Amino acid sequence: MMVETAPLGRFQYQKLEFRRWMQAFLSSHKTLFTVLWIAALASVFVWQRNAVGGRFAVFWQVPMRPIPRLRPVAFNLTDFGGVGDGITLNTEAFERAVLAISKLGKRGGGQLNVPPGRWLTAPFNLTSHMTLFLAEDAVILGIEDEKYWPLMPPLPSYGYGREHPGPRYGSLIHGQNLKDVVITGHNGTINGQGQTWWKKYRQKLLNHTRGPLVQIMWSSDILITNITLRDSPFWTLHPYDCKNVTIRNVTILAPIFEAPNTDGIDPDSCEDMIIENCYISVGDDGIAIKSGWDQYGIAYGRPSMNILIRNLVVQSMVSAGVSIGSEMSGGVSNVTVENLLVWSSRRAVRIKTAPGRGGYVRHITYRNLTFDNVRVGIVIKTDYNEHPDEGYDRKAFPKLDDISLLVVHGLGVRVPVRIHGSEEIPVRNVTFRDTSVGITYKRSIYSSVPLLKVV
Repeated sequence: MMVETAPLGRFQYQKLEFRRWMQAFLSSHKTLFTVLWIAALASVFVWQRNAVGGRFAVFWQVPMRPIPRLRPVAFNLTDFGGVGDGITLNTEAFERAVLAISKLGKRGGGQLNVPPGRWLTAPFNLTSHMTLFLAEDAVILGIEDEKYWPLMPPLPSYGYGREHPGPRYGSLIHGQNLKDVVITGHNGTINGQGQTWWKKYRQKLLNHTRGPLVQIMWSSDILITNITLRDSPFWTLHPYDCKNVTIRNVTILAPIFEAPNTDGIDPDSCEDMIIENCYISVGDDGIAIKSGWDQYGIAYGRPSMNILIRNLVVQSMVSAGVSIGSEMSGGVSNVTVENLLVWSSRRAVRIKTAPGRGGYVRHITYRNLTFDNVRVGIVIKTDYNEHPDEGYDRKAFPKLDDISLLVVHGLGVRVPVRIHGSEEIPVRNVTFRDTSVGITYKRSIYSSVPLLKVV
């Protein structure tokens, strides 16, 4: 039987064709529409989260980046009983993990992965041929109670705890006589929770010198990269008498006020070292190159030498962006600082020493420096009179020689250059080339900007 159908009208025909086209399009672009739908949904969640000040629960997240395997054997901290709740003390978990890795040296060592979470711990030691890997959103937290922090002898080149005679507190993460150590990650954080320490220091309630956040001593082949270090009780990163050290892509943070002596990086009697591509904003020197203190540093006799510092952004409202000294009694030589931006700081670059230090600072090159809103641009100071005790030799005069400043530019600088030598400590062979610094005055940062220029 044949059924006669009426012909479609023009409007009905267009509607049918459009429906067929949409079905074909959706079928062939299903993946694209899925992606667009997920992106739209995510944007709604993000918008709602921002609209309520970050308190809205986000149910859709970007998957966590996989942790690369950098050693033949890899462990997770949770394999050793670690709990990342910010409350459980994980010191034993870290110690058991390090012990397991210490047995793998002949196999190329081991990697300890710290997953996302807040991992409270007392100080612990690293071992040779070890990689400590902090995942994204992983935070190692230093316990605040100083009774958990071990006491150690004074550094031999200081003979003194730096703040008190006798022992000093150890660092949160520590290593001695090591080889082939890597601390890295997806920008995970090591947090010293220094606020309690700073308060007790100001109130004179501590009987020993505060400990650094990370201290590696008498070691070689050290790589520290792609992590954040923050709120150290004392100096943040302190390589001591080490060789072949690389510090790269590290962020170091502490409050710029009321966080005393929170230097960023303190290379101390170190040789063959690179510090590059770092951001540092702290409560003391961003970088301070050292080599021992007065008679103890002279006797220890280990210089800091062959150090390259480049591509840094630094803020220091208390001290200087990059310093040499004041503890430099073992000598400092062959240092290059290049591509440095110092902003909103008290001083940009500084060399500081004093009678009694001995030693030398020589063959120092600064190249391509930029100062932005800095009180004093370049400082060489020879009367920085801090001494460990009365046993120093008052006739041990340091020698300062061959210092070059090439391509230095700045704006909003109150005092471009301040060099203070003396008859006993002359400052010799200082070279300025291609230097122009816009000078400002105290009352108004950019009210009047004459130019100091040296060609």
